[in-house]
Amino acid sequence: MPSLHLPPAIQALLDDSIVTEVTIGCSPASVYHLVRPNGNLYLKTQPVTPHGSLLPEAQVLRWLQGQLPVPEVAHYECDERREYLVLAEIAGVNCVAAQYELTPEAIARILASGLRMIHAIDIVTCPFDARLDHRLTQARYNVEHDLVDEDDFDDERRGIMTAREVLAAVERERPPEDDLVFTHGDYCLPNVIVQDGALSGFVDWGRAGIADRYQDLALASRSIRYNLGAEYEAIFFAAYGIEQVNTAKIAYYRLLDELF
Repeated sequence: MPSLHLPPAIQALLDDSIVTEVTIGCSPASVYHLVRPNGNLYLKTQPVTPHGSLLPEAQVLRWLQGQLPVPEVAHYECDERREYLVLAEIAGVNCVAAQYELTPEAIARILASGLRMIHAIDIVTCPFDARLDHRLTQARYNVEHDLVDEDDFDDERRGIMTAREVLAAVERERPPEDDLVFTHGDYCLPNVIVQDGALSGFVDWGRAGIADRYQDLALASRSIRYNLGAEYEAIFFAAYGIEQVNTAKIAYYRLLDELF
């Protein structure tokens, strides 16, 4: 771990741990796995900035305790320079690593089952808003402050569209939000954990909140196509319970995700 002026609580955790950096995933935070005698932890840390924070994830995870299998928040703090979020480890491996022991079809079905669980959460008292008004405000900020990595665009847009062109398209083509549920926000193979062939839990909740269910369906099916193969998208949709896929919404939410 890079040499930092760490808060005492964080330094104490590191002193008693075997620390390994986690490089899978696309989180803007630095993530470390802490192997400890009394239970492993994950540490996320990032500089304090006006355009992103670890606090929303901590708040979502605390709200979800007892509702879904998600990490417990062991510690959160923020000083004038950095944020620190410490999470308990969920036993198992993510669905990318699970390909060594499970078939692609089995993984697609686990992803569908997990997403049904998430979307079944009651939104009546949910305090987290991830609808398009909120998401587009974030997207505009990201574009205006040059925070979008155009080299990370999907193949059909990389080198063809700019971030400003993508923003114009998602503002112009905004679909109705007529199927609101509680969403993960970044539902993909690395964020779903399995153990012994069964779902174990979900991680990385920084984008969660009330939104159209196609926010998750679009990113999940794209992740399946990338990691497992395009032929398993149909298995995923069928296992989730969708007979007629709204391809326009799938395309829209994948396009919107380019700006995050």
